Amino acid sequence: MKNFALALATAAVTAFAVPAFAGEQYIDGTGFAVSGYDVVAYRGLPQSAVGTAQQAGVKGNAAITADYNGSTFAFSTEANRDAFEKNPAYYAPQYDGHCAYGVSKGGKVPGNPNLWRIVDDKLFLNITKNVVGFWEEDIPGNIDLAQNNWPGIEGKDASENKIPDFTSAAPIKN
Repeated sequence: MKNFALALATAAVTAFAVPAFAGEQYIDGTGFAVSGYDVVAYRGLPQSAVGTAQQAGVKGNAAITADYNGSTFAFSTEANRDAFEKNPAYYAPQYDGHCAYGVSKGGKVPGNPNLWRIVDDKLFLNITKNVVGFWEEDIPGNIDLAQNNWPGIEGKDASENKIPDFTSAAPIKN
């Protein structure tokens, strides 16, 4: 039994240690990664308890930008841009800005910059409040599933994947 528990603990640690492979970020109609929101600013925002809404992200300034993985990121301050340029992989969202729960279900759909959470020092986005409810039911398990699914869907265009059904979970509380 001790060996099983040790193996399970090792698998959990390994799952969180595996990086989400960096590729081109999801870009929407704004022309910016993360819809033009400042990815460095999330690190300074207080996180709400699981099951409650997070504070809205901070919009970036189109005049303060940096390029990473074929995409342009916008920042609210030059200091945030400079921090990003020193370590962009640390600040960029997981799964190239796609919905973390969608990736856990094998799909590739956009992430919403106002539906975020930092887990194990990594930024995750989700698509809708209902999806956040699903994702938060088992964050470690969903991250593990997403880590395993991501290599098979990373290079695909989002239109190649069926959007998973996200309609049956209760929404998070505001």
